Amino acid sequence: MTMFGFGIVGCGMIARFHAQAIKELPNARLVALYSRNPENARKLQEAVGVQCEIYTDLPAMLRRSDLHIVNICTPSGAHMEPAVAAAEAKKHVVVEKPLEITLDRCDRIIAACERNKVLLCTIFPSRFADANVVLKQAVVQGRFGRLTLGETTCKWWRSQEYYDQGGWKGTKALDGGGALMNQAIHNVDLLYWMMGRPVEVAAITATLAHQRIEVEDTAVAILRFGNGALGVIQAATSIWPGLPKTIAIHGDRGSVVVEQEDVLRWEFAEPRPEDEQIRARFAQKVQASGGASHPAAISHEYHRRQLADFLRAIETGTRPLVDGQEGRVAVEIILAIYRSAAERRFVAL
Repeated sequence: MTMFGFGIVGCGMIARFHAQAIKELPNARLVALYSRNPENARKLQEAVGVQCEIYTDLPAMLRRSDLHIVNICTPSGAHMEPAVAAAEAKKHVVVEKPLEITLDRCDRIIAACERNKVLLCTIFPSRFADANVVLKQAVVQGRFGRLTLGETTCKWWRSQEYYDQGGWKGTKALDGGGALMNQAIHNVDLLYWMMGRPVEVAAITATLAHQRIEVEDTAVAILRFGNGALGVIQAATSIWPGLPKTIAIHGDRGSVVVEQEDVLRWEFAEPRPEDEQIRARFAQKVQASGGASHPAAISHEYHRRQLADFLRAIETGTRPLVDGQEGRVAVEIILAIYRSAAERRFVAL
């Protein structure tokens, strides 16, 4: 079994999910952490129970021969520079969502990885949740007939303190956006994965429940997909106490509604024997908030599954489920939504 060495760049909250996921993979080990503040790296080590070398010099870390994969966990608008540096050092690259906050910066990461023949993965762990996997299978099998409507909601709550801490949340320069770019980007990706690419969007955004932020805490968007179906996205960090996220896929032959990992509705015009098993398996399965009111209240299990998929891709020379181009799509959709809201018109993708 090949053992892969991981390094993490940026040691904030999300890095702990990556470190815990790496710790639980049998063919992976964490060999290095990079942080401008070594105390943050030490806190991460203590929280996860791992020991590895700590760097404040990124080029020095990237020179390690036992480092094969670099996970970028810096603020969203600071993903590009370390990702490109890792690719130039011939390391495979994992980037926490969003891939970056502009399409140009996304493209520069993608190009660097292609130029250096290393693989790139964008973290979208919701694709690895069991309920979403069976929903995707139903879409691929054509069970919905003609897709007609896709809906997703991320009605979450974030306190003012959340935005006041850290110095980058809620800023255009480093967060790149608000409830859509930071929280609901998972929903946007899921909707695209199920329904295909949208061809036009229209949206309204607002900042209603927070001060001292440059971005939206409430957004509603409508979409038209390439297959003719319509879509709705609701995204917020302004809704107390925070509700579970949902995705609903509808067609002229079926409807499925998923709330977190609970399947609330699974109905098709042509029933199959496995339908009752699916309904039973996912009936009130998860009671956790899934991050609805606190960003740390999220499991690292789906990060683990996604990193396992990335290692599989490296070993087999195939694409990971969520590569750089896939990660770019969600950013493109969100930027089109922001443009629509700013210009008060439909925007084509």
